Amino acid sequence: MGKVVILDHPLIDHKMAIIRNVNTHTKSFRENVNEIAGLMAYEITRDLPTKKIEVITPITTTICNVLDKDVVIVPIMRAGLGMVDGIQMIIPTAKVGHIGMYRDEETLEPVEYYAKFPDEIIDGKVLVVDPMLATGGSASAAITNVKKRGATDIRFVCLVGCPEGVARLNLDHPDVDIYLAAMDEKLNEVGYIVPGLGDCGDRLFGTK
Repeated sequence: MGKVVILDHPLIDHKMAIIRNVNTHTKSFRENVNEIAGLMAYEITRDLPTKKIEVITPITTTICNVLDKDVVIVPIMRAGLGMVDGIQMIIPTAKVGHIGMYRDEETLEPVEYYAKFPDEIIDGKVLVVDPMLATGGSASAAITNVKKRGATDIRFVCLVGCPEGVARLNLDHPDVDIYLAAMDEKLNEVGYIVPGLGDCGDRLFGTK
């Protein structure tokens, strides 16, 4: 079973308080979501493999470590887009794929409506990102579809999760580690995370 990591950091906690606040306006909400994603990127890439190369400094030559594996960020649209810039600020060489999911009104199952990925998804470290892990249905379906494109080294990166969503993802994808900025209490009767932060997509893009 994949590990579940809840990132414990004062700056993350501080910024989480801002985005949870119902009075935080769109600009501040979007900025803080990106900043949290950037702070998380430092921790979720701690164990990336490196290789040694020779570098010429202004003084002499030396041996340095550089990344030995491509990083691919795959946001689940649309809310996942709000985390991409923050991660790319830390990993500017990262490639970005996109996957769009919607819920079929009859079957209630997630359906893929858009997908485009760089070639590096096959051999790279893939970060599937979405701010919320509620029921886990969309995240699980997105990861399944990313695997169908050849990805084998996948991590799920999320701002707020809950036990129901984590359990679903662990069941469906025991090979995928989950990284959260916060683990909340539960889902309410209409599928929102409690205490949560509302509809992240609407708050990011000012559509509600």
